[in-house]
Amino acid sequence: MSFDKSRKNDSAEQHEQSDTEEVVLSINRCSKVVKGGRNFSFGALVVVGDHKGKVGYGYGKANEVSDAIRKGGEAARKNMIRLPLAGHTIPHTVIAKYRGSQVMIRPASEGTGLIAGGSMRAVLNLGGVIDVLGKSLGSSNPANVVKATFKAIELMHSKEQILEKRSKL
Repeated sequence: MSFDKSRKNDSAEQHEQSDTEEVVLSINRCSKVVKGGRNFSFGALVVVGDHKGKVGYGYGKANEVSDAIRKGGEAARKNMIRLPLAGHTIPHTVIAKYRGSQVMIRPASEGTGLIAGGSMRAVLNLGGVIDVLGKSLGSSNPANVVKATFKAIELMHSKEQILEKRSKL
């Protein structure tokens, strides 16, 4: 009987995972020199999104690459946030800074496409943004660019949120 319950939970998890897509942005290898040789450990930066406005990132560390990616994916699914969309683009221009990285994200007209580099491109693509202009300024460290992009997403407000603040809705 308990076997059936766990099987149902597994299918629910697989259904939830099938809705989201994950991208591994970077894998860091760290070595520790010990008496018998070297011990390696790995860290993986993973971004998860459903192409419908929900996106998250996570960092997983383990002694094997596959375990690090799995842990990073689990952390990313726990920390998903909603990306405010205005059609196929974002509602307004936003600039955000995280440590040495600074990102600028601007709305674009329909048909422009996703013009952004590297880590920011992966985050916006998985979030469901189709037309946007993005520029990464400063450090190109993938972890800091992703964190700056998420900070920019948190600074964005939809039209409804702004009207509600102005109490005109």
